[in-house]
Amino acid sequence: MKIFAELIARLDQSNKTSEKLDALAVFFKEASPEDSLWAVALFSNWKFKRQVSTQQLRRWCQEKAGIPDWLFEECYAAVGDLVECIALLLPPPTGTNSHPLSYWIIVLQAMDQQEEKTKKIAILTAWEQLGLAERFVYNKLVTGGFRVGISQNLVTQALAKRLELPKALIAHRLMGNWDPNQISLQDLLHPGDSKEEYAKPFPFLLADPVELDFQKVFKESDWIAEWKWDGIRVQLIRRGNQSFIWSLEEELVNDKFPEIIALLDKLPDGTVLDGELLAFRDGNPLPLSILQTRTGRKSLTKKQQLDAPVSFMAFDLLESEGKDLRKLPLVQRKALLNTLHDTYAHPSFELSKSIPFTTWEALGLYRSQAREQSAEGLILKKKDSTYEIGKEMGSWYTWKIDPLTIDGVLIYAQKGQSTSTDLFSEFTFGVWDGELLTSFTKASSGLTNAEIREVDAYVKKNTLEKFGPVRTVVPGLVFEITFEGIQASPRHKSGIALRFPRISRWWKDKTIAEANNLADLQALLR
Repeated sequence: MKIFAELIARLDQSNKTSEKLDALAVFFKEASPEDSLWAVALFSNWKFKRQVSTQQLRRWCQEKAGIPDWLFEECYAAVGDLVECIALLLPPPTGTNSHPLSYWIIVLQAMDQQEEKTKKIAILTAWEQLGLAERFVYNKLVTGGFRVGISQNLVTQALAKRLELPKALIAHRLMGNWDPNQISLQDLLHPGDSKEEYAKPFPFLLADPVELDFQKVFKESDWIAEWKWDGIRVQLIRRGNQSFIWSLEEELVNDKFPEIIALLDKLPDGTVLDGELLAFRDGNPLPLSILQTRTGRKSLTKKQQLDAPVSFMAFDLLESEGKDLRKLPLVQRKALLNTLHDTYAHPSFELSKSIPFTTWEALGLYRSQAREQSAEGLILKKKDSTYEIGKEMGSWYTWKIDPLTIDGVLIYAQKGQSTSTDLFSEFTFGVWDGELLTSFTKASSGLTNAEIREVDAYVKKNTLEKFGPVRTVVPGLVFEITFEGIQASPRHKSGIALRFPRISRWWKDKTIAEANNLADLQALLR
């Protein structure tokens, strides 16, 4: 556990990719195969079941440390993260141990069927044996809230370097819903002729945003353009006479989309398609919010299928008749995809067609119409590009439409979740609804470090109320918020939710009376 806790601390304290990669390399060199396997699973967002509630942890911590409610609340408000606060408040450990990460995970999983009294004894015993950094990691595991700001691409790079294997090979072997309780690191990374290999998707090729001067650098004839659809990115796999739908987040979502499984079952064996799931009716895509009504359900009803019909918008063919096509130029893969689409017509099988253009100016006119197409903008693809892993610079680029904007007033603030910050950096904003400010979004990115420190000082001097880690702030600061989409939602008091909100500007010269009102937001829904 100690070396894993040291790894988490190093990852949290650095924003440099090279330093994070070095930290991972050191860990994989020193850790046991069992600990390495669990680290990969946790970094891949493996679902670790919550064993006790945060309220139970808090109560046991207060009993152990002899801390009253009011003092705990003050400490929680200062720290901003509950499990870190608990780790800091506990008395120093009275013992030590050298148990590895895998040991603690096995012990935690064994709590699943235990009574609360038994769980409490086990957790208090662990706290007595773990240092501060280890307690923090342990508490995260206990609550099932383990999240680390590190990409799977970095983990893949570190493993590939450690094992001296191609990155593409490691990336593919880490795909899918493998269970660290059911497989060893050796079997995961060296599967041999494993029968489960055919079910795995390929690592997705991702697109980078275009630079502002791309029109001066790119030659129009070298590129094709398509709509960037606002749906759920997936790979459809038909292998071994079985069908699989894998999301970009590596979730198997067969049960959510039975009509797409019906499509897949008709395709020839040895087929892998890349594309987008879209809510689709009468030949037109529908807003993403309609599609999302299906993804959060444990079971799918006939009514939900009728209310949110789904189609698959294919834009690439990665495997045909069992042959890997990823090294073929895009135009060749497209030609084979067109033939497949024409041969196996299906009501839920759509084809993402290229947009004809001869100049960047002409393509820009299409881009300005993206919202009318229920698209996020355009995606540019090099005609001769192969299908690589992750963001392959020079292959695919997104050219999104300009974001929408609204001016909001800061009304709530909370400290960031990073263990290395003591600054208020997560904010809630409001717009005017009559004479009152009503919340409409949260945002935590877009300000410089210097600006965050200024806002933090304002929050600390102008706090009206405290609710745990959240502070109500005297209205006084106005910010421009940019966002890529808007939809009706009960999430905020405004009845509106924004997609990908970001702070784009601090209006130091505007008064709160100049901020937008709820009617301005509602107008953007139309």
